[in-house]
Amino acid sequence: MRDYWIEKLYECSKKPYQKYFKKNEPWNIDKTKLMDYPEESLGFGLGSFLYQNHFDIQEKLEDHDVIHVLTNTGVSVYEEIGMQYYLLGNGKKSLYLFMVILSGTIFYPKRIKYFIQQYQRGKKAHAFYYLDFSKMLFMSVQTIQQSFKI
Repeated sequence: MRDYWIEKLYECSKKPYQKYFKKNEPWNIDKTKLMDYPEESLGFGLGSFLYQNHFDIQEKLEDHDVIHVLTNTGVSVYEEIGMQYYLLGNGKKSLYLFMVILSGTIFYPKRIKYFIQQYQRGKKAHAFYYLDFSKMLFMSVQTIQQSFKI
């Protein structure tokens, strides 16, 4: 039941977040084109992630799925919250991030150990959350992970 409520909160907040807070341009690429990138590349990794999870690219939110690929984070509700903890540890600060962390911690108090582990993982990595991943699609996932200690 709590997963349902968290997902509803996300769905209600996603459109205003995309429209009013995300200033970046959409990537204008679809997941079928991502599968044309070399197999070890971030582009191919993103395409594979989208297909495996039955997702489509969300305009202006493409970076979110890239973070999933780079950090090997799953897509369950608590893992999504954990990814926000990771990003906080990596230096990202935004109203949306704090809202997810606050609501997630309230809804999932038994996952606090996992959240702290994710925060610590993010702290150990070099800051990468702010990168323009659209320009890195041909780069190897492994190279990016190694370079930023992800």
